[in-house]
Amino acid sequence: MSETGHFDMMRLERRSALAGLLGLGVCAAGALVNRDQFFHSYLLAYLFWVGISLGSLALVLLHHLVAGGWGFVIQRPLEAGARTLPLMAVLFLPVLIGAHDLYEWTHADVVAADEVLRHKSTYLNLPFYSVRALVFFALWLGLAWLVTRWSAEQDRTGHPLYTRRLQLLAGPGLLIYVLTVTFAAIDWAMSLEPHWFSTVYGLLFIVGQVLATLAFVTVVVSRLSRREPLSEMVTTTHFHDLGNLLLAFVMLWAYISFSQFLIIWSGNLPEEIPWYLRRVGGGWQAIGLVLIVFHFAIPFVLLLMREVKRQSDRLVWVAGGIFLLRLVDLYWLVVPAYAEHGPRVHWLDIAAVVGMGGIWVGLFLRYLRQRPLVPIHDPRLKEAVSHG
Repeated sequence: MSETGHFDMMRLERRSALAGLLGLGVCAAGALVNRDQFFHSYLLAYLFWVGISLGSLALVLLHHLVAGGWGFVIQRPLEAGARTLPLMAVLFLPVLIGAHDLYEWTHADVVAADEVLRHKSTYLNLPFYSVRALVFFALWLGLAWLVTRWSAEQDRTGHPLYTRRLQLLAGPGLLIYVLTVTFAAIDWAMSLEPHWFSTVYGLLFIVGQVLATLAFVTVVVSRLSRREPLSEMVTTTHFHDLGNLLLAFVMLWAYISFSQFLIIWSGNLPEEIPWYLRRVGGGWQAIGLVLIVFHFAIPFVLLLMREVKRQSDRLVWVAGGIFLLRLVDLYWLVVPAYAEHGPRVHWLDIAAVVGMGGIWVGLFLRYLRQRPLVPIHDPRLKEAVSHG
């Protein structure tokens, strides 16, 4: 990358880190004023940003599994995103500390008076919850370390051994990702309403994480493609491929969301439909409508257009909109669990998202500029570039 590119990235890194520190400082002050709201806002922000880290890990594993040309132009941003997982492991501690404020199943008196919670207490208890979180992070950190370490060794030596290792790791790694994120979604989000359950809830989170990450790296690559070395490598074909991937995951998100709604609503079971009743009344239906129109309908139509996908300036606006709507979708999934009234954005919600996001983006940019933006010693790169 040019010196100007490094300067821009370093400047953005410092500004992001500063915004993050200020945001987290505001959150700390807010915790003293309104403890419950702090933990609710913090959990929302955490689920959003850890999703980008985990989505980066999933996509880089998918890239090594299929070795498509689109993967090489986003490989380095994905690796930088996956390397933020140690930060997210540390930032999980407030969620663990505030579990008593977040989850009703941590209250012994509530569990004792509720037959359903007593039945689920073998799984939903704080010690086991903590152990599961430790296992999740151990597996995620191990996968991220192996992927980024072997990629760095491949860059340094050019030895095909590391390519083979990454290919062999990709399949089992994706299986581990799917299983662990499914249970993490159940533990961290679905158990906010422990009487309710859905068999596709974890899959909804997985698709959301990958979609948000694709949108994020599309914006990043669009920015970086204006400078060497990506300016010599990224073509309209790569953006077209990224646009197709965005379209596929937008459709998959809509399909899973509608399927869950249709099955639960048609079943009309008293232990299932209250979850949706809270989200289709009291003003929450407006957010649901926003998601239908701006998270699915408009991106779907735009991403069907070839000229949108092949022009980065247009595609980046669609990707940026999807990225922001992923936060709205999480808000609709999580906040009604503890909101006493209709949808209302608290100032701590903004502070938590900005604070955590500033630290995350600052660290992401630091990792991104530590390694070459193109994996030049990957033996698969030449063929992928020639094909593109």
